[in-house]
Amino acid sequence: MPAGEARQGVAVVLHGGFWRERYDRRLMDAICADLARAGLPVWNLEYRRVPTGGWPETFFDVAAGLDAVADLGVDPSRVVTIGHSAGGHLALWAARRETEPRVPVTHAVSQAGVVDLHRAAELGLGRGAVAELLGGSPAALPDRYDTASPAQLLPLEVPQLLVHGGRDDIVPASISQEYAHRAAVAGDDVELVVHPRHGHFEHLDPTSKAWRTVRDWLDRRLP
Repeated sequence: MPAGEARQGVAVVLHGGFWRERYDRRLMDAICADLARAGLPVWNLEYRRVPTGGWPETFFDVAAGLDAVADLGVDPSRVVTIGHSAGGHLALWAARRETEPRVPVTHAVSQAGVVDLHRAAELGLGRGAVAELLGGSPAALPDRYDTASPAQLLPLEVPQLLVHGGRDDIVPASISQEYAHRAAVAGDDVELVVHPRHGHFEHLDPTSKAWRTVRDWLDRRLP
């Protein structure tokens, strides 16, 4: 919680790490602290990860964590999901997780996000991380991929920001570029910013240009 008066709304933050258990929510501590200093309440959400998580446990946990916002004593009228890498995937997926969620997402931010699971699986990102998450390939499990991938759920019908580094060699910027084009064609309010000199991890540094892009967007969208 912010030390002073809180702004309207809440940020639900989702960490990355290719959905694997050895990475946890502490990755997001610095940007959570920055959001709180800016007056925005923050819910740094943990979820089960591979091998104890995956399909469907990881998705159940994110949905349950979002619904729990209603019980936190914060204003749930504006809920922005902010996720890095695999968390970027979950941040956008959460906007279309079900027809009538208890706490709907109103804005979504992806930082170097794995926002197209079909394409990520084709590229073998994270040494097969997508297949580990969903339990198989797109050819073997097409319905599961269609349900889990933000690119297949378009339009998300919430404003979206995608931030990516042009030198990202873990999740290529083309993933966000292709998604942003498809989202715009589908009619979504989507903004893409590529920082040419950034790689994959600058997004976690609250002093970086990549994070400043997020903060500026939040100031415009959630004043």
